[in-house]
Amino acid sequence: MSRTYKATGINLKTQVLGESDKIVTILTREFGLIRAVAPGARKHNSSLGGRSGMFVVNELLIAKGRSLDKITQAQTLKTYPGLAKDLGKLAASQYLAEIVLCQALSEQPQEELYELFNEHLHRLEAVSSANLSGVLAHLAHGVFHLLALAGLTPQVQVCCLSERPLKPDFTDPNWQIGFSIPAGGTVCLEAWKRLRTEGDREMREMREMREMARDKFPMPNAPCPIPHAPFPMPNAQTVVVHRQEIPVISSRLGAMELALLQHLSQPEIMQIDSARDHHWLSVEQILRQYAQYQLGRPIRSATLIDSYFAANHDATV
Repeated sequence: MSRTYKATGINLKTQVLGESDKIVTILTREFGLIRAVAPGARKHNSSLGGRSGMFVVNELLIAKGRSLDKITQAQTLKTYPGLAKDLGKLAASQYLAEIVLCQALSEQPQEELYELFNEHLHRLEAVSSANLSGVLAHLAHGVFHLLALAGLTPQVQVCCLSERPLKPDFTDPNWQIGFSIPAGGTVCLEAWKRLRTEGDREMREMREMREMARDKFPMPNAPCPIPHAPFPMPNAQTVVVHRQEIPVISSRLGAMELALLQHLSQPEIMQIDSARDHHWLSVEQILRQYAQYQLGRPIRSATLIDSYFAANHDATV
């Protein structure tokens, strides 16, 4: 007989198998990410029907199989019915689930990831459906915490170039800071412009040096290996100068967006009264692009976020 094991897990993904079964991808505390068959889950009177739904937490008895394990018993411990009743919350939950699927390991305990994901689902469910900023804020908070757990946190407290602390300036309406995805976080635009100016000057100097060298040691007309080039002097040293790479600025943020990003590292989300929907949308867009770059794949549920919040923002303006 097949060996069996117990696990406590939350359903992250389901897919159809045959006429009546499902394959469920589950994040478990004890064994990380597992895929198991829920036999007969699509039948009308199946006991595994509701228990194999999205974001259902079950205590499971699973039988080891040759290719796929099989769920033999499931006892539901927790559900999140409020997520399914609101399209915005459901899209945000699926968004977080995609990141978890990229991070989770198989055959290794994932208790910290399991607890963190459940905590953020609980917070999303508790947000008022009429509060668009609240859903976006909790989505951004969850993304930031999941990235932090994976060791992929973007740098938002200091400049990636100068390493100086950054403080948003609310007194200047035109104040901006850069965010560079390849550099890994926030970039002071003054330091970035200074680096570009220095780089342009170095490039001009190098071009001038090459032109001077060509004038002093002209190339022969015949295509042959530089016979007239001077022989290197004994004990001559070659100096190689490594110029600091100029990062690409992926987006520019105002003072409010930077303040919101800097608050995301806190255990609890801080609601700032002056923050508006478009501020949180900007923060989510930055984190989305950064997460996709780090994870190496697109977040498909993000398209639902775009369409849902665009429609609801237009309806409330």
